[in-house]
Amino acid sequence: MSTSPADPARYNSFVGDLLGVLAYGELSAFERLSSDARYAPTLHERAVLGRIAVIEFQHYEQVSARLDDMGRDPEVAMLPFQPSVDHFHQRTRPADWFEALMKAYVIDTVSADFYRAVAGYVDTPTRELAERIQADKEVTSLLRDRLTAALADDPRLASRLALWARRLLGEVLAQARRVSFEHAFLSGLAGLDGEPFRELVRELTAQLAASHSLRMTQLGLAG
Repeated sequence: MSTSPADPARYNSFVGDLLGVLAYGELSAFERLSSDARYAPTLHERAVLGRIAVIEFQHYEQVSARLDDMGRDPEVAMLPFQPSVDHFHQRTRPADWFEALMKAYVIDTVSADFYRAVAGYVDTPTRELAERIQADKEVTSLLRDRLTAALADDPRLASRLALWARRLLGEVLAQARRVSFEHAFLSGLAGLDGEPFRELVRELTAQLAASHSLRMTQLGLAG
């Protein structure tokens, strides 16, 4: 655990990158959910997704405040990650309301697992921020409840949403690997390079996939 970095400037650069991608992920989630809410089948569903969007924006504000405290401009910290995150969302545009719900759920849960794992390599204030955000179960619960209700109302959705979830998982894991290798913050924080770092990424990817599969099983879908 890198709570006492030997090179503070280098360490703070890695932490700034970690917070930059986290901040942009939360901001993107707010924008995406706000937009998807327009397609909700009922006003209640629209309000639920609107509530989730508000929570995501609050998370963005918390990460931005931490960057400010570190003397980092949040916009500058986010910019390197904007192209890949935006491209990810372009590749995974949902076809309807139900796919939008599943996309939000998969991204929320897999991202939470990823950041909880990375939090083990950072200082206490940064770790507590990441854990506080990822421990906020309201978003996850709301999305899971909406999916459970949708599947109960129309069991025919199961096969389509299971296939969509598998595609999303592949895209999310590819995105996590891309960010891990293209930006040095994970290898720097973990103190690994070369084959040991590649092995860490493989292990983390396997853990993320296994946790996702369990959640899909709990929804009654093939993981």
